[in-house]
Amino acid sequence: MKNWIMVGIALLTAAAISSCSEDTSTLGYSLVSDVDRFTTETDTFEVSTRSIASGAVLSRNAYSYLGRMKDPETGTYITCDYSTQFSLLESEAKNLFKSSENVVSVDTEGLPMVDSCFVHIMINSFQGDSLTAMKLALKELMVPMKSTDAIYTDFDPEIAKMIRSDEGAVNSEKVYSASDLTLSDSLRGVYRSGKYFAYIKVPLNKEYVDREGKHYNNYGTYIMRKYYENPSLFKNFNSFIRNICPGFYIKTTDGQGIIVEVAFSQLNMYYRWKSGDIIQKAQCTLNSTDEVVKATHISYDQTGIDQLVATDTCTYLKTPAGIYTEVTLPIDDIKKGHENDTITSAKVTFTRMRSRSNLSDVVLEEPTRVLLIERDSLRTFFEDNGSPDNIKAYLATYNQSQKTYSFNNLSYLLNRMYAKKGKSENWNKAVLIPVEVQTSSSTSATASGIANEMNVNSIRLVGGKGNKHAPIRMSVIYNVNK
Repeated sequence: MKNWIMVGIALLTAAAISSCSEDTSTLGYSLVSDVDRFTTETDTFEVSTRSIASGAVLSRNAYSYLGRMKDPETGTYITCDYSTQFSLLESEAKNLFKSSENVVSVDTEGLPMVDSCFVHIMINSFQGDSLTAMKLALKELMVPMKSTDAIYTDFDPEIAKMIRSDEGAVNSEKVYSASDLTLSDSLRGVYRSGKYFAYIKVPLNKEYVDREGKHYNNYGTYIMRKYYENPSLFKNFNSFIRNICPGFYIKTTDGQGIIVEVAFSQLNMYYRWKSGDIIQKAQCTLNSTDEVVKATHISYDQTGIDQLVATDTCTYLKTPAGIYTEVTLPIDDIKKGHENDTITSAKVTFTRMRSRSNLSDVVLEEPTRVLLIERDSLRTFFEDNGSPDNIKAYLATYNQSQKTYSFNNLSYLLNRMYAKKGKSENWNKAVLIPVEVQTSSSTSATASGIANEMNVNSIRLVGGKGNKHAPIRMSVIYNVNK
């Protein structure tokens, strides 16, 4: 009996060893059902495009714009003006001015005053001739623009009757150029190198009369005395804007040939004060920061834009007056026969027209960054501070060597559009939009904010109903279920 038991154990051991030595190369498939197995397929599809007029765009940008240029493509003028408020932090409000007892700048009645007051318009960059003589008018807003309002580039504070026009209100004029010829060559060179901001200095030193009819030697003295009378009105920038300084409207009134990009504006007030037996100069500065409203107003002749939009042998991207490229994606063709398959990749490239017969190829720069976004999300994306999520909004950078904008993976967009089929007239349409991208730091590549491009840029793209070049094609990769 014992021998039979030993024989049984030996046979079981041999069987176990034999089973362990079998080929395991098919183990993966044995654990996956037939319906889960797939193969990869590729295909290409033609994409149709056309130009559409952008109209007014949301005026929410890191920069403001001022000046007038002639558009070489349309032969019409683009004029930029802007409105701005000034920020006041709670930590600054406690020491905005020196104690009134120590101020030695006083009028004939012994009341403290500001010796001089200016608005400095700090220039980040410009397009056009830096020596062009331009003229602006700086006017006082009667009521502040609301930070909760979606302000578009067609908003005109004058038409909205927001400008103080009564006698004694701020209304200062200034002739300027982007390159200040009163500076030495060496100092202008420093400005051009980017180490310092060039600026336009607008004086506010005429007699000022506030809305209550009180007279001051200049606008700065008005700010100073209101501060001494009621410091609580300066507790934060909301109170300051509502009660003291609603802001200014800076309007282009003469000249053409340049548009400056304004980094920020400053309200500067200068006075003297006494520290012990020493009289010193003091400066009070308020800046237009991102916390306050800055809105650019852009005016142009729509007729010239409409003529370019009607061109069907190419499409345009044009800013700030204003053409986008609408893209109709062949969703039905892409999904036909692949209704149950997965789109894993979809790529499309938009190419610049290489013909140099158009002035835009010589005079105007191409938009550096463009956004591809669902047509139905065009307005809400900017109002809601949207970001490129690679689901409904995608970002591309202009390739200087290839002269192209490429979007490498639009699979999520195609799937979203297919799910929305029949729910919207524009369910299968997207739009190419030139944008300005803000990053969290100078070294970061991550977009922290997206705004409409406001510089004078233009590019013609291959496409349009009358396209005479190779068609725009989208390449698609599927995972096909078997």
